[in-house]
Amino acid sequence: MSFVHWLVLVSACVSLAGSFAYIRNTLKGQTKPNRVSWLLWAVAPLIGTGAALSAHADVWATTRIFLAGFIPLMVLLASFVNRQSYWKLSWFDFLCGACSVLALVIWGVADSPRLAVLLAATADGFAALPTILKAWQHPETETGLTYAAGLVAVLLVLPSIPKWSIENSAFQVYLLIINAFLILAVYRRRLGIR
Repeated sequence: MSFVHWLVLVSACVSLAGSFAYIRNTLKGQTKPNRVSWLLWAVAPLIGTGAALSAHADVWATTRIFLAGFIPLMVLLASFVNRQSYWKLSWFDFLCGACSVLALVIWGVADSPRLAVLLAATADGFAALPTILKAWQHPETETGLTYAAGLVAVLLVLPSIPKWSIENSAFQVYLLIINAFLILAVYRRRLGIR
């Protein structure tokens, strides 16, 4: 196994460790996931994984995208176990969810793997907005460690990208940006940002 493969494996372990903290806190009722975000965070990356693989993207680089969908699916399922972990949804959540679904529908019609990766990232971004807003207003309802682990995991996997193309790197770059925004939203008060 090469150094690049080890980076992907270490990245996956870091991501899983951060996610276990989120799932544990969700089961305890300390973290309150926004189900719209977590549902769509599961769907968009899993579609992105299929699109990247159909475009012959590197399997090792695509593993991180798969985990970006599988882990939210586990969080979503955990949110149904403890009723105290549910975050009440608003019209904004549903609007963002609709925009996310629209981006996925356009991808289905477009039938272009490259466009699919971009639209999957766009859909994932719309799905993130409700959680970013919630984390900004109520950071105590989130587990920031999960997003920090996500950021580290993406940084670890970036050197494993064999060729910088939209298929191989667009979703990774998106994950880097979105995790940075979520970390800022959760920890902004500790950083003195109002």
